[in-house]
Amino acid sequence: MVVFWTAAGLLSVAAAAVVFLRAARSAAESGLTDPTLDVYRRQLTEIDDLAERGLMEAEERDATRVEAGRRLLAAAEGPQAGWTASEAQRPVVLAAAAAVGVLALAGYLVVGKPGLPDQPLQRRVEAWRSSPLTDLDAPQLAAVLRQALKVRPEAEGYRFLALAEAQSGNPAAAAKALRRAVALAPERADLWEMLGLSLISGAGGEVTPDAREALTTSLRLVPGSLVSRFHLARARAASGDREGGVRDLQAIASDLPAGDPRRADIETAIREAQAPAGPVADGPASEMIGRMVSGLAQRLQANPDDPEGWIRLVRSYAVLGDAAKRDAALDRARRRYSGTPDILGRLEAAARTEPMK
Repeated sequence: MVVFWTAAGLLSVAAAAVVFLRAARSAAESGLTDPTLDVYRRQLTEIDDLAERGLMEAEERDATRVEAGRRLLAAAEGPQAGWTASEAQRPVVLAAAAAVGVLALAGYLVVGKPGLPDQPLQRRVEAWRSSPLTDLDAPQLAAVLRQALKVRPEAEGYRFLALAEAQSGNPAAAAKALRRAVALAPERADLWEMLGLSLISGAGGEVTPDAREALTTSLRLVPGSLVSRFHLARARAASGDREGGVRDLQAIASDLPAGDPRRADIETAIREAQAPAGPVADGPASEMIGRMVSGLAQRLQANPDDPEGWIRLVRSYAVLGDAAKRDAALDRARRRYSGTPDILGRLEAAARTEPMK
């Protein structure tokens, strides 16, 4: 093991030397020509090539060309400077690169365990299975559940696996586990609803067609589920049927008691669905920006405990000049973080951002 790591360290140093020497040679040959403009021109050519080969949609191609063109114009208007390198600094940089590899190897030999044998995953899972479940973190618990479900698949086990996968930050694996769960217990509305919410989380807050199907199935099995009704109403409004989505949200609000805290979120969703589109210029770039802001808003609907996300959303609506949506998002964020003066101050500052011209 020591021999291996020594060889690896020496190879790393040699590779760094080759990279730096080749970079120094290229810098010496480049003279005073700035290659930035050539890079952006090549990007425009590559974008068209990808579109012709069917690897990029027309809408995406237009948006990408707009961004690449903007950068090309900015580079053309800026001062031109060639890429140069100081010869006096090259030995210092090379020595620093070599020192990093040597110090890393030395540190590993001192504090590491070069002779420690490998621990296969199966052996670690067996150790976790013999440990108390309360001592395991989410990824370890997910690994244990995956092994157990191979022997004894059951819907409840897959539900627990989905929770562990979600806690591990893996919504795709959580959705996969829930698909197995609903296949084993298709009559359980709670599993269908969890699947829909998992798909929404994985899509950044967007109610995808698969999520809508799962929530619709949950609502068919147990009519009246507020969570499923809420997200289906959001999806209806987002798909273009604003009036229908608003009616559905108003019906949900009318079913809640006057003091129910969930009414605030529903009323905010109603205002956002009713708000007219802001004065954003037409074009591929503006459409791309609008999709990004819409995705952020939908993600915050599904996962609202994100102060930085709310600040970005308020600032985005302010930049776009959409005062109605800005005020609706600001009002909702104020209520959520009413006891946090620092966040409230940043929200107010974001709302005062000047709209783009």
